[in-house]
Amino acid sequence: MDELIDDFVASLAFERSLAQNTCEAYARDLRAFAAFLKKCGKTDAREIKRDDIAEFLRSERESGMASATRARRSAAIRMFLRHLKDTRRIASDPSELMDAPRRERILPRVLTEEETSRMLDEVSGEDPRSLRDRAILEVLYGCGLRVSELCSLSLDDVVDDGELLRISGKGDKERVVPLGSAAGRALRRYFEAARPSFTHGGKSVSQVFVTRLGKPFTRQGIFKLIRERAAAVGIPAERISPHVLRHSYASHMLSRGADIRAIQDLLGHADISTTQIYTHVDAARFGEIHRRFHPRA
Repeated sequence: MDELIDDFVASLAFERSLAQNTCEAYARDLRAFAAFLKKCGKTDAREIKRDDIAEFLRSERESGMASATRARRSAAIRMFLRHLKDTRRIASDPSELMDAPRRERILPRVLTEEETSRMLDEVSGEDPRSLRDRAILEVLYGCGLRVSELCSLSLDDVVDDGELLRISGKGDKERVVPLGSAAGRALRRYFEAARPSFTHGGKSVSQVFVTRLGKPFTRQGIFKLIRERAAAVGIPAERISPHVLRHSYASHMLSRGADIRAIQDLLGHADISTTQIYTHVDAARFGEIHRRFHPRA
């Protein structure tokens, strides 16, 4: 099974150009399914039955697995078995005609505009670390980047005299996003007065944002930095992450009248349905206003 899974994941990367993080998630899902099958005494893909898939997903639900994760695992299993059938490793696909687990709609967490401004403005020092951290926060929020996109952002991706960023998103799909005045100012100050102290004058690191050791940031490093800066203004850890800033960017843009198709392009969403979740965030905000202020709510 491990060899079949490796072959399938490789096909996702090379034939479908799926992002590395997506491929790794599917690989984890399928190895969990393979471990479940092994406990049932099955190690050959030709032995998989429809009931095995249903029982695996049921056990995941009973263990408290999130609906989004269960939906992804179901999709991974279906794609895997279809791949095995197409490559004639199995005679038939036992997942055909199975109902996929219903994915619950969970509204993304967002900060208010006031909370976002408070966190950004708190990082106001002129020392190199403050200038770097302010630039990271301004670019994440001001451009709606995924944390992986921020970490991989290179000097060559700052284009048009610093007015635009060229972003390589999921599946290596490229988009260009405007930097914005606040993010642009913060990035210029970082380049002028902070980045050289982190790279120690060297030119070997091409990434825009680097640590005190002169190395590119990891996603975990950005996560830790953001939580630290949020805690300083009283925003609890469970309410903040790099993706919360991305969600906040989209939600705040929508509430101020931005076109949802434009937001889709800026975020790099392949499907408009992914972007439409933010219309529900805005509707939830309006519902709260109605409940608070309408005399008959």
